[in-house]
Amino acid sequence: MSQTLQLFSEDAFVPTEAAAQRISLANDADPREADLNGITVIELDFPKFNDGRAFSQAFLLRRRLGFAGQIRATGDVLIDQLVQMQRSGFTQAVLRADQNLVHGQALLAHYPAFYQGDAVHTVPHFATA
Repeated sequence: MSQTLQLFSEDAFVPTEAAAQRISLANDADPREADLNGITVIELDFPKFNDGRAFSQAFLLRRRLGFAGQIRATGDVLIDQLVQMQRSGFTQAVLRADQNLVHGQALLAHYPAFYQGDAVHTVPHFATA
């Protein structure tokens, strides 16, 4: 995969972009209604690990709105969600403080490719030349 999800620990994470370049969206917000002019980072919130509405938001931002900046997962983010986050269009994940970064990186490395397309790599694996 050409794009690897960047992982950060919640207890040590500090955003590097200017606040004016970042927008945070609640998981019930419609990204189509957000003003993304000048925005380079969109933070999507997971208030609970079992609430996956942010996956749909990320997919919508990448595929339908063509957002090319960083999409960051925040909130109750577990390593179990990382593969689906990467496939949905997230580029960064701020893991809950009790999650292990090394285990998360190993999990991502375990799946180097997928047969079907996703939000980032839309062409199915079998169709590549």
